[in-house]
This record gives sequence, structure tokens and C-alpha cells, in this order.
Amino acid sequence: MASSFGQLFRITTWGESHGGGVGVIVDGCPPRLKLSEDDIQPDLDRRRPGQSKIVTPRKESDTVQILSGISTTGQTLGTPISLWVKNEDQRSDAYNEMKDKFRPSHADYTYFAKYGIRAWQGGGRASARETIGRVAAGAIAKKILREKFGVEILAYVKQVQKLIAEVNPDKVKFSEVEANIVRCPDAPMAEKMIRLIEKMRRDGNTVGGIVEGIARGVPAGWGEPVFDKLEADLAKAMLSLPASKAFEVGSGFGGILLTGREHNDLIRARAGKVYTTTNRSGGIQGGISNGETIFFRTAFKPVATVMHEQDTIDEQLKNTTLKGRGRHDPCVLPRAVPMVEAMTALVLVDHALRQKAQCG
Repeated sequence: MASSFGQLFRITTWGESHGGGVGVIVDGCPPRLKLSEDDIQPDLDRRRPGQSKIVTPRKESDTVQILSGISTTGQTLGTPISLWVKNEDQRSDAYNEMKDKFRPSHADYTYFAKYGIRAWQGGGRASARETIGRVAAGAIAKKILREKFGVEILAYVKQVQKLIAEVNPDKVKFSEVEANIVRCPDAPMAEKMIRLIEKMRRDGNTVGGIVEGIARGVPAGWGEPVFDKLEADLAKAMLSLPASKAFEVGSGFGGILLTGREHNDLIRARAGKVYTTTNRSGGIQGGISNGETIFFRTAFKPVATVMHEQDTIDEQLKNTTLKGRGRHDPCVLPRAVPMVEAMTALVLVDHALRQKAQCG
């Protein structure tokens, strides 16, 4: 199973939704970085279930423990860092019927088709609980980017179904994102989003939308010109997240409505600093950062578990029906925000180290 990500800064996540716990091994973290659980826990708190009325009520503290890679003085050693979070509130009996039946639009059938066996309790590795390791590792990556390179990573909910927020990627602040439970910095639109998600929960239904991610302060020159283009690695990172279905950077699909003259980002220089008059490229050109704000959008589908009976099949390939049970998010977007930030940081810190290794 491909559970590793990155080249110089490489992570491997492990664990299942209803197992003893989940975690991550971080390999390639530079030495002598001050690091403790306090640097990691805030992002896990933003990702954890039970944090508000519009997410799953599963009660998990998601308390992280650092098991290796840190000196007695609280500095990274340059050796693998092992992080562990205990599972505390599994309720596997809610999944008993799913032992033999496949949930529509989940990974149940495809995992079974691939391996001939599956962890049916909570979805196993296909559960969003797997992302705990990503978010924990991403917190380390964000600290490196912030302290060593002056790079800021931020994400927020841009759209829920047809409700679209107005947000300036160059000016939005973390405090504005965290000001409400849906993590949308457009306060009036956030209220509408919350009401829609609450309605979906009451109806036993779910809803999807878009998370926008940004990286500010990335210098020109990060990324590779062919197969490991910066936007290609970001796309792989985002589309590896549970429930993600689409990715676009800069103008994205909307750029096809413009002509070349309209779409081009004109280049200027002022006091020895290069900048572009617009940023339809999303901060990346030719697979390499150009010094402008990197911004992109990831679309997340409506959660597959709905509290209504739907057609499916069982492991004997017989037609049957299944009604969703258990505790689930009516919308993944609020908890996906720290996941998007984490994967962004993991891509950028890897490319930062690659740039330093090749070009000094």
C-alpha cells in the first residue's frame, strides 16, 4: 500500500479508523529544530471530530505523543520522528451490517476488489482518521516553512454547494478563518453555509464544496520543470485526501473564458523586486514558483454516508439495500481545512529542501 509521500521530507502514515491508534513517521526533518507536542496539537484540534455542531460527534481528544526523533533538549535529531494518536471512541457495532454489505460511493467495494479483505469497521485506512498523521506531519512542515523560509500556509472554505464566499487570498487572516465553525472568512456567507449544513444534517443528507489553499512568501524558484511541477505535486497531494474530487490552480477552469492577452500575468520590476500585475497563474509558472501568492482550490464531494436506504450489493454480489448508520460529518469542509494546509506544507517543505540541495 502506497502510504508514503514526499522525497527529501518524507512521511509514512499508518493505522486504521477503529484500530488501536493512528500515526506517522516523518523522515528527513532537518536537525536542531525546536519541536514539542505543543507545536502539533493545535492543528490536530482543528481537525478532530466533535468540535462543533456541524461535524461528526465522535469524541476523540486526538492527543499527540512524540515517540522518537527529539532530543532531551526538545530539538529534532535529524532521525525519524514518530508521532502517535490513540483511538478512544470507536463504536464498531454501528458498522455490523456493513461487514457483508458495501456502502455506496465509499471505498468498501474497491478495497475488497483490490485486496480480497477489508477493515469494515469505520472504513479502515479509507477513513478520514488516516489524515491525523498528515496533519501532525504538516504542523512540523509549517513550522519549518515559517521559521526557516518565512512562508505562511492558510486554507479556508470557499464554497458550500452554491454558496460562494468573497475572499482576497493576499489579505485573508488566520483569525478570520477561525472566527466561525465552518472556517469561512466571509462572515455573512459563513452563516448561510452553517444553516445549510445544519439542514442537511437534520435531513440525514450531506453536502460538498470547495476549500481554497494559499501559500504566501514562497520565493521564486521552488518546484521542478517537468514531472514534479509544483502544481502537479500540489494536485497529487490534494487529490490524495479523502472525498476530494477536483483540483485547480490560479484561474483554473475559469481561465478558458479569457484570451491570451487577458490571461497573461504581465511582469514588472520595482527596486530590484520582480512581481506580476495580476496573478492568474496562481503563483506558479512552468511548474516553478514565481514569488507571487500561490493559491488553488480543491473540491470535496458530499459525504458518502447518508441516513437513507440506498441500493447496494453484498460480498456475494447479491443486490440488497443499506441505510447509513454511525456518526458522520454532514460536510467535510470545516475539518478539511487543516488537512489542505498540511498537504500544502508537506509539498512546499519538500521542494524547499530539494531547491536548497540542488541549487544551494
